[in-house]
Amino acid sequence: MSETTAVRVDPSNERMLKAWDGDDGALWAKRAQRFNDGVAAYREIFFSAAAIEPSDKVLDVGCGAGETTRDAARQATEGSARGVDLSTGMLGLARRLAEQERVPNVSFEQADAQVHPFPEAGFDVVISRHGSMFFGTPLAAFTNLARVTRPGGRLVLLTWQPFRLNEWITTFRTIFAAGREVPSADLALSDPAATEELLTSAGYTGVRSTAVHRPMYFGQDVDDAAEFIVEQHGGRLRDLDEAARAKAVETLRADLAEHQTDRGVYYDSAAWLVEARRP
Repeated sequence: MSETTAVRVDPSNERMLKAWDGDDGALWAKRAQRFNDGVAAYREIFFSAAAIEPSDKVLDVGCGAGETTRDAARQATEGSARGVDLSTGMLGLARRLAEQERVPNVSFEQADAQVHPFPEAGFDVVISRHGSMFFGTPLAAFTNLARVTRPGGRLVLLTWQPFRLNEWITTFRTIFAAGREVPSADLALSDPAATEELLTSAGYTGVRSTAVHRPMYFGQDVDDAAEFIVEQHGGRLRDLDEAARAKAVETLRADLAEHQTDRGVYYDSAAWLVEARRP
C-alpha cells in the first residue's frame, strides 16, 4: 500500500483519501472487472453523451482502474485521455491494463481533482462515471474542473439517483443493517435542481440531467453474487453476533435467488446522466 501523504488533497477530502488509498481502494482494485461488469449497461449512453472526437483531450475524474479512461483514449485516436483518482492501487492496475491492451495515448495520475493544478482550459471533455459524488467541497471541485475545461468543452457525469430509487442500494443497505437504522443520506448530485445550481455556479452552462435506468449485474449465480456483495458490505456486520450475521447472509442469498436470471443476478438501478458545457 502506498503512502497517502505524497498527493496534495484538500482537507475536506482527507477521509476519501484514507478510504480510497486504503482498504476500499484495495477491494476495488481486486474486484475491478466485477465492478465494471456491474455498470456495463450504462456504457453506451455515457459515451454517446460524451461525444469524444478523435482529436479531443479527455480528463476522467475518479477513473478507478481506468476502464472509462481507456475507452475514451480509444475514441480520441489523435488526442489523449488522462485519468485521475486517489487510489494508487487502482491506478497501478489501470497502467498495467493500458499497457496490456496497448492503449498508448492514455496516462494516469494520483490527484485530488478538487485542488489539482491541471492546465488551464487543457481538456475538451471532462467525464466521470460515478466518481464525482464524493468531493468534500463540490463547488470548489467543479469550479476547478470548469477552469480546466476549454471554452465550448463538455462535462459528462454519471451519478446515482436517490437511494430509494435504486433497488440494489436499498436492498443491500437494509439487509446489512440487520434490523438497525438504515442511513438515509443520499450521495451528492442526486437532486437535478441542486446539481444544476452547483454546476452553473461553478462556471458551466446548459446543465441537463437525464434519468436513465439500467439493470446492474452482481454475479453469475447466487453463490458468486453473495461472495462479492459480502466482501464489499460485510464489514457492516462485524459488530453483530454470529447468529445475526448468519441470518443477514441468509436473507441476502434469498433475495439474490429472486433476482437470478438466465444471464446472472441483476437488480434495477437508476442514475442521472448529467451534461453541461463550458461557455
